[in-house]
Amino acid sequence: MVGNVTGLLEMKKTIVRTSDSGVLLARTEHRVAGLFAGIGGLERGLERAGHRTTLLCENDVGASAVLRARYPDVRLHGDIRTLAALPRGTTLLSAGFPCQDLSQAGKTMGIAGTRSGLVGEVFRLVEKHQTPWVLLENVPFMLQLGRGEAMNVITTGFEALGYKWAYRVVDARSFGLPQRRRRVYFVASRVGDPREVLFADDVGEGTEPELKGRRVACGFYWTEGVRGLGWAVDAVPTLKGGSTIGIPSSPAILMPDGKVVTPDIRDAERLQGFPRDWTKPAEREVKKGARWKLVGNAVSVPAATWVGSRLSRPGKILQFETSPIDSFTRWPTAAWNVGDGRTAVAASEWPRRKKYSSLESFMRYTPALLSAKATAGFLKRTDIAKLRFPAGFIEAVRHHLEMMTGKRSPTPVDLSLELAERRAA
Repeated sequence: MVGNVTGLLEMKKTIVRTSDSGVLLARTEHRVAGLFAGIGGLERGLERAGHRTTLLCENDVGASAVLRARYPDVRLHGDIRTLAALPRGTTLLSAGFPCQDLSQAGKTMGIAGTRSGLVGEVFRLVEKHQTPWVLLENVPFMLQLGRGEAMNVITTGFEALGYKWAYRVVDARSFGLPQRRRRVYFVASRVGDPREVLFADDVGEGTEPELKGRRVACGFYWTEGVRGLGWAVDAVPTLKGGSTIGIPSSPAILMPDGKVVTPDIRDAERLQGFPRDWTKPAEREVKKGARWKLVGNAVSVPAATWVGSRLSRPGKILQFETSPIDSFTRWPTAAWNVGDGRTAVAASEWPRRKKYSSLESFMRYTPALLSAKATAGFLKRTDIAKLRFPAGFIEAVRHHLEMMTGKRSPTPVDLSLELAERRAA
């Protein structure tokens, strides 16, 4: 309990700035302990919002090399299972624990059931220190994993420890990045209202870009093709750490001129909100290609910055339609447990609407043409797939393959704009 008292004392230390109207505003500065830190996306976003990182815990060799280079003055710990305690005065614990770990947690009820997996280590440290605030990030699949039981374990665990919680699915495109990346941000607190962090901003559902006669770049997964495509208009689909063919890889982009390309790793880093070459220090420990996995597993920095800004200065809760959660089979995309119990919230996935940069103009570095081998493999998978592809898309990819094998000149493909806008089923 000492850690909790110290943390509360630390939270009273605020910095003061002047608003445009001349009014003095107090802003809380959290001391952050980052678990499952990856390459530091959550922590970089939180630091941009004025918070200070005091601990990073990460076991991956490549990611640890990045953290040592980018956070040289922050304590770095390896295996979370050997982390005995958080730094004194920690007021915010952040974690992006592996989603697959929830599978085990979802098999049993209550906080005791989480102890068999890595997520149990998060609860161990939260229970020991009673940190005033907790921030978790994960994929939306966590909301339906184990028919909803995994999420039930997480929420029940925090409730048992006296925390109020709120969560919301947020799309990275809300912050102007041309990457469709939906992630769950879960905030729990013993001292404040987490709704003032996650539900003080909303601009309504985002829409596909208005083309108005323009041809735009469209992203898709060249490593998929059987069960999904990941089609995204004027954006790339979610950058991932793996694929169905067993390798971490970039998405593919069908350019307006008909060529199929893959973005440079430096642009992939920028699509996550990092400066170029943020992951380059990893090459001291792992192969260059491993940087794609590190980037794909990272947290979007602008999204973390938004959460951090509201942790720094909570806002007024907006008015939303709400309803009781009466089934835990599939959790809603936004919810809280403050007031009348567990409540579904009709919030959008777009808390902000930053100026959007088109995918083609966003890329600063020359992309690589998707190889003939990779293109042929993708087309082979689509031949056996039972998917509906955007009209003209497969023809465009075949054109690219013919160009790569010298069977056709690199001329633009006549791909109907109206049809190109359609999403794959």
